[in-house]
Amino acid sequence: MGIAKESSTIQMNKQFALAQCPVTHLMEKIGSYWKPIILYHLSTGDKRYSELKRAIPAITEKMLIQHLKQLEADHLLIRESKPVVPPFVTYRLSKAGYGLLPVIQAMADWSFKDMDGAFQ
Repeated sequence: MGIAKESSTIQMNKQFALAQCPVTHLMEKIGSYWKPIILYHLSTGDKRYSELKRAIPAITEKMLIQHLKQLEADHLLIRESKPVVPPFVTYRLSKAGYGLLPVIQAMADWSFKDMDGAFQ
């Protein structure tokens, strides 16, 4: 996979869209398949890695680790590591992550209605 030039037209268009469109900004933060699912599971409280892995059995370890790091870098969750052996790491929503809960809940509510056929 190549690295895109920062001055490419695609990158300029993406930066323009990020600056102008709030949906583009949101999708940049949570626009993968797994990120909203991780946030949904963290909405009920702090979780350890193993708890998230059990709650989302279809996700691979690589993807879970990668998305947790991205969510932390985007300031949507907080990773807290306690200096003990074995390591004790918990993940929790940040203030910005909690701000997304109405969006995540609205997605879940829509899904429940759609799965029940309420929109047909």
